[in-house]
Amino acid sequence: MRVLVFFLCVALGGAFYLPGVAPREYMDSENVTVKVNSMKSTETAIPYDYYSIMVCRPDASSKKIRAEAENMGEILWGDSIKPSRYYMSMQKPITCAKVCTTKPKPENVEKKTRISKGLKRLKRRIDDEYRGHLILDNLPVSEVYIWEGSEKGLYYRRGYPLGTPGNKSSPTLVNNHLSFTVKIHKPEGLPGWRIVGFEVVPYSIDSARIDTDCSPDQEFDAEKYPPQTVIASPPSQATKSISWSYSLMWSEDKEVAWSSRWDHYLKSSDASAANIHWFAIMNSLMIVLCLSAMVAMILLRALHKDFNRYNNPENEDEAQNETGWKVVHADVFRDPPYPGLLACYVGTGSQLLGMAVVTLGFACFGFLSPARRGSLMTAMLVLYALCGSVGGFVAAVMAKMFHEQSWATILMTGVWLPGKVFVVFFCLNLMLWAKQAANAVPFFMLLGLIALWFFVSIPLVFFGAAVGYKQDAIAPPQSVSQIPRFIPEQKWHMKPAVMVLSAGAVPFGAAFIELYFILSSLWLNKFYYVFGFFAIVFAILIVTCAEISIVLVYFQLCYEDYRWW
Repeated sequence: MRVLVFFLCVALGGAFYLPGVAPREYMDSENVTVKVNSMKSTETAIPYDYYSIMVCRPDASSKKIRAEAENMGEILWGDSIKPSRYYMSMQKPITCAKVCTTKPKPENVEKKTRISKGLKRLKRRIDDEYRGHLILDNLPVSEVYIWEGSEKGLYYRRGYPLGTPGNKSSPTLVNNHLSFTVKIHKPEGLPGWRIVGFEVVPYSIDSARIDTDCSPDQEFDAEKYPPQTVIASPPSQATKSISWSYSLMWSEDKEVAWSSRWDHYLKSSDASAANIHWFAIMNSLMIVLCLSAMVAMILLRALHKDFNRYNNPENEDEAQNETGWKVVHADVFRDPPYPGLLACYVGTGSQLLGMAVVTLGFACFGFLSPARRGSLMTAMLVLYALCGSVGGFVAAVMAKMFHEQSWATILMTGVWLPGKVFVVFFCLNLMLWAKQAANAVPFFMLLGLIALWFFVSIPLVFFGAAVGYKQDAIAPPQSVSQIPRFIPEQKWHMKPAVMVLSAGAVPFGAAFIELYFILSSLWLNKFYYVFGFFAIVFAILIVTCAEISIVLVYFQLCYEDYRWW
């Protein structure tokens, strides 16, 4: 049985391929649509709209460009997909095509310094290392590097840098020329081509040379031209205009099929991730094994010895002088000081656990692909709302056990955690509104989140509670004495603050390496796709939490402190 479980875990760990959307074939000379997405930076972690800087807009006369219909996860993640000025036709290369020339608006200047706000914003975005993001046939554009690590290969980094940050000795440079390479694949038995790769090499080229030399009829060597600087101050030396251009090359790739076109992007999230993930799992297993041995040695051996001594008729005098956990057997199941709050926390935890397990299951089977932008975030929100019935049921069962059959406890289960999260989220969203960030949630989306909370999650919490209150109350195996026993003064390491820190340190040690990859995907704009590894670590984390709880409760009872919940 253990061998079967081990091979199942290995199979889940290797399930990193996640399918994308349906394939599409393009005929020769057919138009291929290029879209833009929000620009993002690992330095600030605040995405901005692509057209918030001086770039070529699809319609120069319109002030606001409407984004495509997006799901809830895309909006929360900061994606803002809009049309672009880059035009492509299948199998038609472009040596160089000028897109447009942008100039600072005379009226858009600071009153005191007379510095152009547009140039200042562009320079600040470049200095903050923002990257532009384009989408072609649902593939993100990427820079390609040669990985020189232990396993040599190609490394794909999403997006392209807006420019080169400046310093005291060199000015800021803007990448105003993009050299695209689109890789295509010919499917067997079908007409047309499928797009399997979208690569870019950015260049900074003096705008005057683009105006004179950029033409589809002549060769254009982007590497031989001087760069285009971005100078915002002093106003007398500020950049007057910036010309934008691009080139396009089509390349047939016979090895990469459409079904595996995302492999390069996923594997490039971390070139050595597989070995580190297995190291994280082995680290977690070692912690679990040590903890399991500790539970077996301390609990089984100590309890067995105590039971033998307590049940031995020859030790009557010793049995009368009870010490440790035996003296609090009549107080172990005494109601906690705040039983309603405990029921609320246990119910909320059950709701989160149900959401996590179902989401992880869908992710392991490939239903939450990175190709479906926002699907993971949307699934987590919807599943949390749907798991409200689980939280309400568990909270009701716990409350009934403590003789706290109150609907106020159930209402607190539905609003306690989501309410605190929403208050923090709303305050942060106000700051994002002020910053005009791309991930600032619109007002109507906030109303949608509130509707999901009040009209789906909370009613399901009450539905689960109604079912839970109809169940028989859980009877403790030991009756509780009428007079609470005096609790002796505890040592420093048995104080609640120290116990809480100890209980959290061990599970964190079992999962911190995998947690690093998850946070890297959040803050460093990387794909996280190894849900099989995450499922294994998550299972180990649950076992670790259970075992550390057993150990700490045993120690607490040994010190005659029955306030374990």
